Amino acid sequence: MNEKVAKEILDKIVKQVFGVDNPLTLKQMVEKFTFDLNLPSKVIDSTDGSETWSSSSTATKFTKMDNARNNGNNFDGLYATQPIKDMPDILAKWQHINLITTEFALDSINYAESDMVLESENVFHSTNIIRSKNVLFSDTISNSEFVFASYGSEQVTYCLRDEFSIRCTNSFGTTRSADLTNCIMMHDCGDMQDSMFCSNMKGRRFCIANMQFDEAEYRRLREQVVGWILSPGS
Repeated sequence: MNEKVAKEILDKIVKQVFGVDNPLTLKQMVEKFTFDLNLPSKVIDSTDGSETWSSSSTATKFTKMDNARNNGNNFDGLYATQPIKDMPDILAKWQHINLITTEFALDSINYAESDMVLESENVFHSTNIIRSKNVLFSDTISNSEFVFASYGSEQVTYCLRDEFSIRCTNSFGTTRSADLTNCIMMHDCGDMQDSMFCSNMKGRRFCIANMQFDEAEYRRLREQVVGWILSPGS
């Protein structure tokens, strides 16, 4: 997994959600849409001085998962026993060996610049990803596919800027919502389709700002919104 593959996945997401080719570079998309997410940071492995990635905001000493597992060597992490006199001595010895494991992953493949990845595939610059595939620059995503710049969501597919939502598809900017399809900038909505800029609504289609429109007018305005979202300066 690398930036080239990440860009290819991102372009697929943009095409599916907005129906247009992605006019922005990966860097532009990241700067535009991930500014408030808690994503892995580059840190230094204390054991070999190499660069690695961690989602910990408080740790000061790190080691890559491969180094923590000693690259398959027989050493199991047990050190020679030394005398311990008191509590300060315990803390000193703990400080010596307390290295936070970085790029932590279990039963996952094709991940990079990520931390805390479980049973997932094709994950880039993300953290807390569980049973998901094709996830980019996201935090706390589970059972999802083709997700970019999202947080705290589950069972979402082809979504960007999706936060605390569930079972959303082909959508952008959904927060605290469920069962949305082809929606843009929705808050606390449920069971809606082809709608934009709505809040606290359910069971509607072709709505904008909580108002009903016919399909033709909705499509006309949606095209303008998509252009605005994908504009470098918006």
